[in-house]
Amino acid sequence: MSYSQKHLEETIQITAAINSEVIDKMIDVLVSVKSNKGRVFFLGVGGSSANASHAVNDFRKLAGIESYAPTDNIAELTARTNDEGWPTVFSGWLKVSNLNSNDCLFILSVGGGDKKRSVSSNLCEAIDYGKVVGARILGIVGRDGGYTAKNADLVLIIPTVNEDNVTPHSESFQVIVWHLMVSHPKLKLNPTKW
Repeated sequence: MSYSQKHLEETIQITAAINSEVIDKMIDVLVSVKSNKGRVFFLGVGGSSANASHAVNDFRKLAGIESYAPTDNIAELTARTNDEGWPTVFSGWLKVSNLNSNDCLFILSVGGGDKKRSVSSNLCEAIDYGKVVGARILGIVGRDGGYTAKNADLVLIIPTVNEDNVTPHSESFQVIVWHLMVSHPKLKLNPTKW
């Protein structure tokens, strides 16, 4: 079997193993956030940061939900990193944005963060702040042992079928799942053009 065939076969295995009940529960949370005029803040670093930006577009345009990604403002992100340090770049941004109990944090991450190892500590700090203000916390992650999986309200864990491909599969399925969400009849407000 070629690598391409193997990678695509792994994708089929992951699709078959994904917990659609968790996705449905996450959609219900997003419906509630929208009906309460709450906002969704997408948080991610690395490739998940790019996914967060794309998700903001789709949730705003297709689902009509006010959404933001702090990483879209590179000037503020780098100023906060320089002046305050990497761990608090998201929580500081969320404080200025008046994150509240009507809002939702949506974490996109491969590992989900780890305070002890100082990996994606900014996600961990944001989750802690979200809990303090009573925001709902959702996540799509590739590991069940990370901070997001242990502390969010609802988390979809992308099944691991090949340890060597956890990152590409996790980041790819973030896209598949949020596209499912904005296409879902409970959330979709506006049609796509193509």
